[in-house]
Amino acid sequence: MTETTKKIDKAYIDSLRRDIVFSDTLRGQPLTFHTTWGLFSPRAVDDGSRLLLEHVEVNEGDDCLDVGCGYGVLGLTLARLAPQGSTCLVDKDFVAVDYSARNARVNGIGNCEAFLSNGFSAVGGRRFDLIVSNLPAKVGKEMLYLYLHDAREHLKPGGRFYVVTISGLRRFIERGFREVFGNYDKVKQGRDYTVALAVR
Repeated sequence: MTETTKKIDKAYIDSLRRDIVFSDTLRGQPLTFHTTWGLFSPRAVDDGSRLLLEHVEVNEGDDCLDVGCGYGVLGLTLARLAPQGSTCLVDKDFVAVDYSARNARVNGIGNCEAFLSNGFSAVGGRRFDLIVSNLPAKVGKEMLYLYLHDAREHLKPGGRFYVVTISGLRRFIERGFREVFGNYDKVKQGRDYTVALAVR
């Protein structure tokens, strides 16, 4: 390896260590996101989250929860749309939680908090009007069932649980919602992703 190649390689590696920064407008809310490699969809808002945000109903006073928040796309948008409520962003990845908290500060969003939680494990006795999740397909059906049951337990009466999944999981989600909540609404089915709603 030549000296020039070493310098190029070091410059490239150094560039990978720097935050990825981009801005987007979600539900009319301009937001700036700092992300890093290793987090889900680090260079742009993913299509599933965007689809969910286009179809979720949010009230100004809703207390919200974003499960598996990543760097904060869903939760920070909800916090902006529900300024009279409070929003919790949780993830089992400490890097994701760190970036969610940082992005809340960057965007001047004070009615939210981000903290580590394996699913709902650290949420405690809190109850919410609205819970959202971009459910990962690879966690397994056991974990998905835990999410559904725990979401119901942490919703206030009449509370809503919105999820977006790859469309290949839509039948499983329909069965799970009907079993756990007794209801299911396919809000929007796209080519790749489906948004579903259950109400407690």
